[in-house]
Amino acid sequence: MRMFKAVIFDWDGTLADTRRTVTESFRRVLSEAGYTISDEFIDRRIGVGTRKIMEDALRECGIDFNEEELERLVERKIEFQTELTGAVDLFEGAVELLDALYGRVKIALATMGPKKVVDRLLSEKSIRRYFDVVVTADEVPKPKPNPEIFLKAARRIKVRLEECLVVEDSIFGVKAAKAAGMGCVAVPSGAYTAEELRKEEPDLLINSLKEKERIMELIQQ
Repeated sequence: MRMFKAVIFDWDGTLADTRRTVTESFRRVLSEAGYTISDEFIDRRIGVGTRKIMEDALRECGIDFNEEELERLVERKIEFQTELTGAVDLFEGAVELLDALYGRVKIALATMGPKKVVDRLLSEKSIRRYFDVVVTADEVPKPKPNPEIFLKAARRIKVRLEECLVVEDSIFGVKAAKAAGMGCVAVPSGAYTAEELRKEEPDLLINSLKEKERIMELIQQ
């Protein structure tokens, strides 16, 4: 019987509905630079990190770019996204789930979002206290589906990989959790459907975070 001693959450699309602000910040910075990309192109890549999405978007636009130009656009996008944090809401059930887990297991946040934006949102939403550790894209060069971010989170909370349960909304995140040898709960609250997530074979597929009892049952098996 598998026992979970830690829960590692993704942020964008999992705990927080950031989809509109992420796509808007990319749209603004690319428009400012004279480029156009569809919201769907960005949506389907949320979770792999700002840098990787920017690289993909520039290539999609047929733009040649160097490292300096890429860095400038990434920083500008983060500036725009920071300005939009007031439009971000936590998903229904997020705080209730964190409350239920708090004190029972270790809790980590492992997100490919930028530290500046994530820190501001955790403060604005008054939920930083729930997390034993927070790992952001600034600390990991390899984006999901590489498991690096989850491995780093597990090391920092000092829990064995097989005792960690990841909560994710994207196929990239589910792939990364499985590659790390961790359990995974998938929730279709981001850009991916329940059917798309089911194909990645998570341990549990829920409709929303409001189904906290099902997650608690999985942890307490």
